[in-house]
Amino acid sequence: MLNFNAPPLKNTAAEPVWKVLIYDRFGQDIISPLLSVKELRDMGITLHLLLHSDRDPIPDVPAIYFVMPTEENIDRICQDLRNQLYESYYLNFISAISRSKLEDIASAALAANAVTQVTKVFDQYLNFITLEDDMFILCHQNKELISYHAINRADIQDTDMEAIMDTIVDSLFCFFVTLGAVPIIRCPRGNAAEMVAVKLDKKLRENLRDARNSLFTGDSMTAGQFSFQRPLFVLVDRNVDMATPLHHTWTYQALIHDVLDFHLNRVVMEEGMGVEPSPAGARPKKKSRKTYDLTAADKFWQKHKGSPFPEVAESVQEELDTYRAQEDEVKRLKSIMGLEGEDEGAISMLSDNTAKLTSAVSSLPELLEKKRLIDLHTNVATAVLDHIKSRKLDVYFEFEEKLMSKSTLDKSLLDIISDPDAGTPEDKMRLFLIYYITAQQAPSESDLEQYKKALLDAGCDLSPLNYIKQWKAFTKMAATPANYGNSGVKPMGLFSRVMNTGSQFVMEGVKNLVLKQHNLPVTRILDNLMEMKSHPETDDYRYFDPKMLRGSERYENKSKLSSAIVFVVGGGNFIEYQNLVDYTKSKQGKKVVYGCSELFNASQFIKQLSQLGQK
Repeated sequence: MLNFNAPPLKNTAAEPVWKVLIYDRFGQDIISPLLSVKELRDMGITLHLLLHSDRDPIPDVPAIYFVMPTEENIDRICQDLRNQLYESYYLNFISAISRSKLEDIASAALAANAVTQVTKVFDQYLNFITLEDDMFILCHQNKELISYHAINRADIQDTDMEAIMDTIVDSLFCFFVTLGAVPIIRCPRGNAAEMVAVKLDKKLRENLRDARNSLFTGDSMTAGQFSFQRPLFVLVDRNVDMATPLHHTWTYQALIHDVLDFHLNRVVMEEGMGVEPSPAGARPKKKSRKTYDLTAADKFWQKHKGSPFPEVAESVQEELDTYRAQEDEVKRLKSIMGLEGEDEGAISMLSDNTAKLTSAVSSLPELLEKKRLIDLHTNVATAVLDHIKSRKLDVYFEFEEKLMSKSTLDKSLLDIISDPDAGTPEDKMRLFLIYYITAQQAPSESDLEQYKKALLDAGCDLSPLNYIKQWKAFTKMAATPANYGNSGVKPMGLFSRVMNTGSQFVMEGVKNLVLKQHNLPVTRILDNLMEMKSHPETDDYRYFDPKMLRGSERYENKSKLSSAIVFVVGGGNFIEYQNLVDYTKSKQGKKVVYGCSELFNASQFIKQLSQLGQK
């Protein structure tokens, strides 16, 4: 698209064509996790501007537009044509544009005498955001329109529900067009996931039926590029597992999302947190905000985003030590070079040192980049560690793991709730909700009152509990509670190794918990369906194959599937994503992609629950 929808020419020495990129907020969110400003510049994008900002005319430059086909956006494009802002216009729509809106643009172009300048109009079918090679979300703007809260409101109208489902299906359709594959769809019965599956099946079917304009056949798909086996598409509803999104986590990426401000692969941190307070009466220091991008280009991140936090702390320290050693080597060589006349030994060393120095100097850019990444992870990991220590997150994590795996508890829930040093009111609420969700039988009224009192004393808002009570009463009629596997975590003494190396991550008092692999409900559902295991949990799942002429509920193909996409309607999280990644690692040759309608952390999820639970 950035190359005017033509494949970029390989190995040409020619300069790229300079051009302007105009996007709306949706387009910005889609591009930002994928391309850095530098990469855009390498593709000839000199300026990138928001559609609805004040833009000056640049008459001799082509403009690439990447926007949603909304009324306001179309009006603004027509206005640009009238004002003759650019030399030529390449219009790319994130979702398919309707015939009537195309006519609006055409008549504006006629009126502005700019018909020849509108060079290309494309439907890009890119209405989803790719955060990782194997993870996508539907939208970041207006995500409250398709949130868990929106889908599960008690007073929702049928028309609203239709609109939510259409929004989700439109994005999923774009996803499969981009993937170039027609999936086999499986979903549970009787919830939002089923509604999405029915609509998606219909939309794919209609597109396949129109052979001339089908997006899945012929030249429009770069043939052979995606010609792998058809993927299994498993749709599940957030309600199948309510405990995991509330769970305190222990892996790096999920922890960052849980305790820091982390959106679209970017962490925003305030500098100068935890500095000693300024003297009374003094003007408070202005906090500068720092943003860090955690991308696939960052090897440390790729390697450790799924690791337990203590391992990450150790690895950052090791990286720092190797970096310092390399830096010292460069310094040493430089000093030797300056010693010529004085020292006999130095002369003999010069010849082989010149070679060494040249190689050391040529590796400087690499060293600097390494230094940048080490600083980034030192800052991020330190910020995470502060949260772990101040809120005793290791205690919460360990206790919740025991609740979820039905292990014996070494201290009582009331103790943690009433301990003023352990965690925020929200942490306590999360812990109690997990206890309530995973309990085989609900606590007796008198016990519940006691818990409620302790929670109120700790400053908790009880509205999420009201909602979870209704939810539990409802699911009790529907199904058995989800099973979280018997994982258990093993504490491994204190961080003796990190302690001895004079590390800056002083983790005293934080338990070093080692994760044992266990499958969360979503991963288990996928495993049953991919491996064709018979299991009461998934035996009743519906089956759709949009390629079959008549919708068939019978499963025709009995071979195990090697690629799958799991999609959670109502929101997902990094804990589930990481669990699927770990599961895939243990299976040779399987590819699994995780998607969700929105990505929330526990506090965003709790907010939605409390909105639902307000009386």
